[in-house]
Amino acid sequence: MEKVFLNDKLIEIDKACIPVTDSGFLYGAGLFETMRSLNSVVFALTDHLDRLSFSARALSINNPYTKQYITDAIYKLLQANKLTDARLRLTLTNGPMSQSNEQQKPTLLITATKLQPYPSEYYMNGVTVVLCPFRQNLGEPIYGHKTTSYFSRIIALSLAHQKRAAEALWFTVDNRLAEGCISNVFLVKDSVLYTPLIGTPILAGVARKTVCQIALKNSIKLVEKDLYINDLLSADEVFLTNVIMQILPITKIEKHTVGGGEVGPMAKKLQNYFTAGFEEQCRKVK
Repeated sequence: MEKVFLNDKLIEIDKACIPVTDSGFLYGAGLFETMRSLNSVVFALTDHLDRLSFSARALSINNPYTKQYITDAIYKLLQANKLTDARLRLTLTNGPMSQSNEQQKPTLLITATKLQPYPSEYYMNGVTVVLCPFRQNLGEPIYGHKTTSYFSRIIALSLAHQKRAAEALWFTVDNRLAEGCISNVFLVKDSVLYTPLIGTPILAGVARKTVCQIALKNSIKLVEKDLYINDLLSADEVFLTNVIMQILPITKIEKHTVGGGEVGPMAKKLQNYFTAGFEEQCRKVK
């Protein structure tokens, strides 16, 4: 029986439950992290936990757990479910609303399932994306954080899938390129790598950070700046990043063909670097 880690203990999934008054369930007052493991080692776990801690402080989400405690819980769960290559999700909410602030205990839920990778043809041929019909509000406090208030993202992603697209790209209310529903976005123009500024605001993606580090290490020019629709449509290459997809090339933006309509050399190069780093990090003993 599959197990989950819920509020300080491992429990069989069909016995796991949260109070009906949980603030994450009622109001989306929570955070989550999606992680990936290889050889039973979680990739960039410190980055995930650093982001969780930062967002918890910024949004007043109660997080009494140390990084070591969460790390131990994650590895206990992987071992209990006998998983090596896995997709993990950590969810942290402010807990039941019925308790006073002084007594309020957060809800911590960690799940781990066998990794289901994206289809191999996505990487060979690239994917199609659409432009999201919604906009990111610059003053919205949850933007830039991975919160459980994800309904608008799910709607946009569903609309993209209805059009047989893999993702939808979001813009801000002042027309700057932001991010995908579940990914960060990069452009390539004249062998220079471009990506929106964190302060756009966008999520500080763990895979995004990895790509930026790869660029710095391998003398690939990287520019973080405000980008607009013309930058997107004139790019030689466009690709998406998150820790599950890693680097996913885009060959079509709606009816517009990106570059020559094939996966470009920069995406291929960066994916090779990413894969090598991913495998190297996940060979280390916990």
